Amino acid sequence: METLPDIQEDELIEFLTGLLNVPSPTGFTDMAVAYLEQTISGLKGVHIERTPKGALLAWLEGEDRSAPRVVASHLDTLGAMVKEIKPNGRLKLTPIGSYAWNTVETEGCTIFTRDGRRYRGSLLITVASSHVYGKRTAEMPREAENMEVRLDVRTSSADETRALGIEVGDFVAFDPRVEVNAGFVRSRHLDDKAGVACVVTALKTLVQAQLKPRHTICALFSTYEEVGHGASAGLPSDLEEMVVVDMAAVGEGQTSDEFHATLCVKDSGGPYDRGLSLRLQQLAEHYQIPYKVDIYPYYGSDGGAFWRAGGNAPVALIGPGVDASHNYERTHAEALVATTRWLLAYFLNP
Repeated sequence: METLPDIQEDELIEFLTGLLNVPSPTGFTDMAVAYLEQTISGLKGVHIERTPKGALLAWLEGEDRSAPRVVASHLDTLGAMVKEIKPNGRLKLTPIGSYAWNTVETEGCTIFTRDGRRYRGSLLITVASSHVYGKRTAEMPREAENMEVRLDVRTSSADETRALGIEVGDFVAFDPRVEVNAGFVRSRHLDDKAGVACVVTALKTLVQAQLKPRHTICALFSTYEEVGHGASAGLPSDLEEMVVVDMAAVGEGQTSDEFHATLCVKDSGGPYDRGLSLRLQQLAEHYQIPYKVDIYPYYGSDGGAFWRAGGNAPVALIGPGVDASHNYERTHAEALVATTRWLLAYFLNP
């Protein structure tokens, strides 16, 4: 195919914004799965199913139905759980996923109780007031032992907090603080809701253009990627190959930026499949899709989880450039559109 169907950028950003505002720390993803399910359930020809592990699979039949091509992205994000209710009624947390505590210091958060109640709070260092603690406020290490959630309710003891229904094991979601400005999307959890938005938009664009992919597509939206085993199970046994769509990390020494899609050829788990990666590069060049090639030393993906679990198929990884990964992240519409066009090229070609 010589040209690709047009992408509705406004719809892509609108869906991404909505998804970013749905809490989904790993282990607490049902609301995000339901949001995604509602979005794609009306797409003609797309069949959806939930795996026993809680992930979502979306199938779109292709001209060749012999072996599906899997496109994987993940809905789960960083977050936390209540580790301890302190004597002062505040909460000590245990992190979900890998992030530095200083990246969420002072952030607003929501605590979800077992009986469905929600409470608001903010994450602070235990010596937050410099007027009381002086230099200790700046000097205290930002570690789990020194961080606490200050609840927006009247409580000054563990018993008072427990009376609210809050207990050890409750999930905590940090506020995304989504803002769209001049093409930039600034938010927590663009890893990997930006990738999810690209996959959904590519599927939607195909359906609306009444085009059929060359091969049957199975889109996996996994729910345990941030803890390392998202795509380790639940995939079709006869899959031909997998393209992972996850963020491209921007920083010093990297080629990635916020305006391009990126092909990751190696991460902390080793190289991705050379043949599939070269094919994706050829598609990008044929369709004049601006892209970068990069390597990430502290990075893993659902592709690695698939391979570690014994997956026996080629894997490659693409995604939009995201600045300040696992922090207060930012990308640009140009990178989102480029990634979505790359997926369309992959869907429509051998």
